[in-house]
Amino acid sequence: MLPEEIMGLGPALTEFLGGFRNCLGECRLRDHFATYCRGLLSDLQRKSVEPIALAAGSTVRALQMFLTDRVWDHLRLRDRVQRRVVALHLPAPGAPRGPDDLGVIGLIDETSVAKKGDKTPGVQRQYCGSRGKIENCVVTVHLGYAHGDFTTLLDAELFLPESWDADRERCRQADIPDDLTYRPKTAIAIAEVQRALGNGLHFDWLVFDEGYGRNPGFLFALDALGQNWIGEVPKNFRCWPVPPQYQSPRKEFASKEVYNVVRWSLAFISQDWRAITCPRRTVEPTVWEVKAAQVYLVDHGRPTDRTYWLIVAANRATGEYKYFVSNAPPRTKVNLLLKVAFRRSEIEHLFRLTKDQVGLDHFEGRSYVGLIRHMILCQLIILFLTEQTARLNAQLNAQIATPAASPAAAGPEKKTTRPEAGANTPALPPPPAADRDPDPSACHDGADGVLPELALCPLA
Repeated sequence: MLPEEIMGLGPALTEFLGGFRNCLGECRLRDHFATYCRGLLSDLQRKSVEPIALAAGSTVRALQMFLTDRVWDHLRLRDRVQRRVVALHLPAPGAPRGPDDLGVIGLIDETSVAKKGDKTPGVQRQYCGSRGKIENCVVTVHLGYAHGDFTTLLDAELFLPESWDADRERCRQADIPDDLTYRPKTAIAIAEVQRALGNGLHFDWLVFDEGYGRNPGFLFALDALGQNWIGEVPKNFRCWPVPPQYQSPRKEFASKEVYNVVRWSLAFISQDWRAITCPRRTVEPTVWEVKAAQVYLVDHGRPTDRTYWLIVAANRATGEYKYFVSNAPPRTKVNLLLKVAFRRSEIEHLFRLTKDQVGLDHFEGRSYVGLIRHMILCQLIILFLTEQTARLNAQLNAQIATPAASPAAAGPEKKTTRPEAGANTPALPPPPAADRDPDPSACHDGADGVLPELALCPLA
C-alpha cells in the first residue's frame, strides 16, 4: 500500500469511529477511544496502553482508566459492530447468488496468548494453541464472519477455567463479575451464536474444528437454534451407520467410531472415492478424495431420529485424513459441504492478522473489563480494515477493467496496460509468506490476500 493511501485512511477512520461514539458518553472518553483505536491501527511494535499513550502524547494513567475503570458501554459497542455488518455487508435473504457463493459462514474457534505470572484474568497452565503445547496462557473463544472475500470477527469471550471459578476472591481481584462462572468452550460458542442471531445476523453455515465437533451436545444445540453446520470430528467420534436392532451393551449393537465406519460400513465400501479439486488463491489447488454417507449420531446412548452426513476426505499427497459431520439435508451436494468445511481456516488467518497487525495479543493488565474492551476494540479495527480493503480492491478492479473495456478509445499511440504498483494507483501488497498457506488442508483459503497489512502513520 502506498504512503498516500495509508495517510488517506485517517479521515475514513474518523468517519468510521463516529458511528460508535454514542457508546462512549462524555467527550473525554471519546477522545481516548479515538486515541486507542488509532494506536491499534498504528505502526507501533507493541500496542498496549503505555506505548499508545506515549506515542499519542496522552497520559498513560488516563488511557489505562479508559480501558479498565471508566464507565462506557463496551457491550453495546460490540453489538453495534455486529449490526453494522448486518446493515452494510449481510446479503438480503433470497438475494440471487453467484455459482461460487457459499453463503454466509459463521466461523467458530478459539485462540490463546501465552502469559507470564498469575494475575491476567483466566490465566493458567492449559493447552496453548499458539505454542502447540501446555503453557501458561489465556484462552478466548471467538465467532467470525465470512461471505465471499469479506471476513471479520464478530465476538470474543474469555474462557474462565474451573480453578478460577472455584476462587471467587481471585476473580473479584481481576474484576470478573460474580455471575461469570466456568463454562465449557462449546457453551461460550453457543452463547455467541445466539447473540449474533439476536443482533440480526443469519448464517447459512456454521463451521468449527474437532475441538468443538467432538461434543454431540454442541451439535444438537446448534440444531436447536435452526442452524446448518458442518464441522470436523476426531476419528474416534461415534455414530451408527444403520440403526441398531436393539438397545443393548453388546458389541454388535453399540455405536462405532467413524474411523471404522468409513472402512467397514457397507454404505462406504460400496462406493468409489470421488476426487474433488479445491481451488486456492496463492498456491496450487489441492485434491481430496471423498466418500460420504448418512449416519445416525449418538444422543444420550441412543441413535438420533434423523440422519447426518458423515464425510471422510483423504489427501493422497500428504496421507492426511479428515472426518466431517453435518446436519445438511441429505440432497446437499458433497462438494459444496467440503468447500464450506474448509473455509474454517479463514478464522485462523484472521487471528494472525489481528494479533500481528492490530495487537490482539498485546493486552497487558489484570482487569477482565480491560481484556474484554481490548478484544472488542480490536474487532472494531479489523472490521475497519476489512471494509477499507474491500473498497480499495473495488477501486483497483475498476481501474483495471475500465481501459480494457474500450481499448480503441485511447488511440493508436496509447497502450492499454494493467496499472503498475507505485504508479499512483491503489496497489495491494501480497500477503507475507507466512500467511499464504495457513492450512495445507484448506479447500478455499479466501482470507489469503484479502486483508493487506495496513497501518496508519505514527501517532506522534
